[in-house]
Amino acid sequence: MTTKHNKKRNVGIVYELLIQHITNCIIEGDRAAAKKATKIIEKRFAKGTELFKEFRLFKALANSTVSDTHIVASILSEAKRAARNIDKNKLSQEKTRLIKDINYNIGKEVFYQNVPNYRNLGSIQIAINEWRKDSPDIGTLIEFEKKLGEHLLAEKHKQSVSELQKDLDASSADLLVFKLMTEKINKKYANLSKQERDIISHYTFYKNEDESYLRKYLSERKLEAIQLLEDFEDTENNKILIEKVDRVRTAITSLDENSINDASIVKFLTITKLVSELTSPEAKNV
Repeated sequence: MTTKHNKKRNVGIVYELLIQHITNCIIEGDRAAAKKATKIIEKRFAKGTELFKEFRLFKALANSTVSDTHIVASILSEAKRAARNIDKNKLSQEKTRLIKDINYNIGKEVFYQNVPNYRNLGSIQIAINEWRKDSPDIGTLIEFEKKLGEHLLAEKHKQSVSELQKDLDASSADLLVFKLMTEKINKKYANLSKQERDIISHYTFYKNEDESYLRKYLSERKLEAIQLLEDFEDTENNKILIEKVDRVRTAITSLDENSINDASIVKFLTITKLVSELTSPEAKNV
């Protein structure tokens, strides 16, 4: 049996498409477009809306993992009850407004992105739709509840409803953009230290938004590096390392946190790495 559904009205797929669009905007450096999309999430997925209620149910089904078939039956029973408690007329109106917001503010092309877990997300939405019907199709229910059961038993990343709600509560435009951007930076620069990734993320996020804060942040990192070198120098007897400390200190002192560009950030990263290597336990074996 093949049952089709409208992906534009699939709350899980639309959310994934929006997140994907925001991530692409961040990578391309278009923060304004990313913020515009997060505003749509913030407005349309707000707590108290029927859309939020369905999305919370949807994500619980998508991300939960259970190990017992008896628990699956219990979960599906609770999910049916939750689905029927959602006002389907209000929900339909809210989904229509969400689609219009996307078409008007982002563009219809966002709906043509690929979603890796499309089949599973489609099965969940079809099951939820059937549960809400006064006269559901029994064949469809059996087919998609079976798929849902298999999905719940499969290993996956777990996200509790409380974690999901916490994410949504924190997803104001700036916070969500920063969260996604930081995740992308951490993934792209996985081999860098936390201090180096922090410098990159601050530079990416604040260089056009709050340069005074960025200057203050870089100035603090500069002072911390100098203090770290001085503490190291007080306890180190290795003459070779002491000579290196002098050279690194000179390089740090010459850094100008008021001149912020790609080249200066590379220097900050280089110095941060040098200080880390110089003060590491391995350096003492030189």
